[in-house]
Amino acid sequence: MEYYNYLKSLHIIFVLTWFVGLFNIVRLFVYQIEANDKPSPEKEILQAQFKIMSYRLWYIITWPSAILASFFAFWMLFFTPMGNAWLKMPWMHVKLGFVFVLYLYHLKCQQIFGQLQRNEVKYTTTFMRLWNEGATIILFAVVFLVVLKNAFNWIYGVIGILLFSVLLMLGFKFYKRIREKNSGQ
Repeated sequence: MEYYNYLKSLHIIFVLTWFVGLFNIVRLFVYQIEANDKPSPEKEILQAQFKIMSYRLWYIITWPSAILASFFAFWMLFFTPMGNAWLKMPWMHVKLGFVFVLYLYHLKCQQIFGQLQRNEVKYTTTFMRLWNEGATIILFAVVFLVVLKNAFNWIYGVIGILLFSVLLMLGFKFYKRIREKNSGQ
């Protein structure tokens, strides 16, 4: 059973690097979209650089981390006695639901990544800044579930996440006003 702690450690490490990749890829999306409004040749230089940075982050860090985090999670859940017990617990069902949502988020980022690699700008920087908070909200939900391990108490964590989301949105609007005010001077 000692190997279980190694599996758990590897799972946590790759979950962390997966989230780092998701947080940073969307920031690169913001910068790439902003570069689209620059004059030539600055526009082309920045877009080329952001494409390279995004490609490396996405395929060298983010995708491998997602796959390895899932691999170690499946190993823990399906091939250890502890995992079999967890699969019967309601909090784990909810956590797996959030992981499913995380994969949907990841796949949407893949779609946006592909569009930007083809110079197709379909979203605004405002949308991307808000989209960047999606991974944060999922991270909060999963951490509360894992720590509390209770099908009822995690609701307080989710309520906290929703309140946190509202504060993020208000902070974003405040920051946007400051940026617009400073750029107008």
